[in-house]
Amino acid sequence: MGTKNQSSSSAPATEPKKRRRVGFSKTDPGVEASECIKIYLVSSKEEVDASDSYCIQPVDLNIFFEEDGKIFGYQGLKITVWLSSISFHAYADITFESTSDNIFAENLVERKDDFLQTFSTESDYVQSIVSKGETLQLKAPNGHNSDSVNQLTTDSDVEVIRVVGTTLVGHLYSRLIPLVLLLIDGSNAIDITDPGWEILLIVQKKNEELGGNQLKLLGFAAIYRFYHYPDSLRLRLGQILVLPPYQQKGYGRCLLEVLNNLAIGEDVHDLTVEEPLDSLQHVRTCIDVQRLLVFTPIQEALDSTILRLKQENLSKKTQTCHFGPPPSAIEDVRKSLKINKKQFLQCWEVLIYVGLESVDKYMENYRTIISDRIRADVIGKDSGAAGKRLVEFPTDYDQEMAFVMFKSKNVEASSSIEMDEDQANQEQQLKQLVDERIKQIKSIAQKVSPRGL
Repeated sequence: MGTKNQSSSSAPATEPKKRRRVGFSKTDPGVEASECIKIYLVSSKEEVDASDSYCIQPVDLNIFFEEDGKIFGYQGLKITVWLSSISFHAYADITFESTSDNIFAENLVERKDDFLQTFSTESDYVQSIVSKGETLQLKAPNGHNSDSVNQLTTDSDVEVIRVVGTTLVGHLYSRLIPLVLLLIDGSNAIDITDPGWEILLIVQKKNEELGGNQLKLLGFAAIYRFYHYPDSLRLRLGQILVLPPYQQKGYGRCLLEVLNNLAIGEDVHDLTVEEPLDSLQHVRTCIDVQRLLVFTPIQEALDSTILRLKQENLSKKTQTCHFGPPPSAIEDVRKSLKINKKQFLQCWEVLIYVGLESVDKYMENYRTIISDRIRADVIGKDSGAAGKRLVEFPTDYDQEMAFVMFKSKNVEASSSIEMDEDQANQEQQLKQLVDERIKQIKSIAQKVSPRGL
């Protein structure tokens, strides 16, 4: 799980990238980084060099080696990186010495013996960070926990810790940067010198036979606070990552739900996510739809919309009809659940689908409203207006500005004009977008609806 982080990047203007090579042979085909580099996540000395150690894959390493994704100047190159999940130091076993920069930076330990020693000397690294943080309650402010949070807290000693302070956040995040770059698609390092950043850690207590508890880091989320006029803050999720060995176990969902609780508890203006990946958006929407299904203030507006879709025949309508939520519902959701308008509109489409119970005779109407919404987003809100046409008009002034727009009073006559090839391609692309969106909605509905639509 992850989000793309562009606007919050601290990366300054950099010099042009240099190809990583130690030779200049024109006949050297190079080797793809993903073919010669293996990265293993280990939690003990015994797992280093073990045949069954956890290999992080698939990982696209080619993006770190220029546009061709290759390393030049080597033959039979093999690089094995061992990354400690205890202290997040790294050790690289390289068959040929290289002076190239690496994404592990100061985390990289040069000698293998020194790397093995970190499992004992820094076994309490995560604990030292957590001890200076604040434990967040998994229980929601309204007293109701989600099924995923209940399951996690019942089956294991899981905690979510908030870490604040530029020094503390910076030290921890600097060790997590390699994982961010490797596993969060399109990510950049955040500006850890900005005091607006906080990190939420999800950890699990690991009982040790020789006494005491060792904390295991399962994942983290980086959040930022923005000022909202006149006297409130907006909370934004910048990055979120569950370490590969612990994915698909509900920990990412737990982080999102705790973040929702935090937003409500602190009464921020709303909660946003910066460029979420599809997988994150899916989980996020599942969570929010479940919250909205039991949110009484929007029920009347939702029931009214569903009833209209069951009774009307949109195929006979000549103009686009509005089936979105009323402004009052949007504001109620923002105030109480901290779901921003853009996300609520996404959830609203799922709520309607759930309410229609996937009945075939209502699906044509449903597809129409999804199509109208996507058409408005992609082409423009006036794209469905009756009879509007854009016609080229010759002029001696500026050929690029030579056009006339007119609106025909005869809707049927204007619609009978044959579409050109570009328009036909546009309609086909819109159809594909509608198909993809409805597929996403069905997938979410199947997970959140008590009927399992």
